[in-house]
Amino acid sequence: MSMNLESWLLFTATEAALSLSPGPAVMMVVAYGIARGWRNSLFVTLGILTGNAIYFAISATGIGSLILTSPAVFMGIKYLGAAYLVYLGLSAIFGKPSPITLSRIDQKANNGIRIFLSALSLQLTNPKTLLMFVAILPQFIDPQQPVGLQMLILAGCSIIPEFFILLGYGMLASKASHWATQKEYAVITERIAGTLVLSAGVLVALI
Repeated sequence: MSMNLESWLLFTATEAALSLSPGPAVMMVVAYGIARGWRNSLFVTLGILTGNAIYFAISATGIGSLILTSPAVFMGIKYLGAAYLVYLGLSAIFGKPSPITLSRIDQKANNGIRIFLSALSLQLTNPKTLLMFVAILPQFIDPQQPVGLQMLILAGCSIIPEFFILLGYGMLASKASHWATQKEYAVITERIAGTLVLSAGVLVALI
């Protein structure tokens, strides 16, 4: 799949769908939004996105080396990534999502720096994030083009929409905590996100 506008848009849509799905990062943003308001949840968002930026920087070197040393393995990872996207989509559509609940907030994390570092730690150890960078990101890399520039573009396509999605979660949670924790909301969000992720996986496999 060549690195062009079409693939950038597909990657952006995939990332947005994954960001919408209520995972650990979303739960932490919502928890702080409910307990301390959207301004404190913004520090969570910044910590999560910093973790993503670190992974992008590390992946730029790793993927570049993989392309040079083993093109066949690189292509294999691309197709496995497509299958993983389909799996994520089907799991979200047919699974039984739990409502977002108010997770336990560290009472010591009462300032921006501590909240930021707590969120950064969460994202760097989040299995969902690790899988995204290992299995999904290589699908959108063109081995014939400079890897560094592509990673920079993809980082922007990932971080910018996720910032606004997480910001929206935090603001909604701070204004409507009862609505944000309802099971019906979690189900609707998972179904929509699952359909988008499934579609992205199919498109990646076919292109």
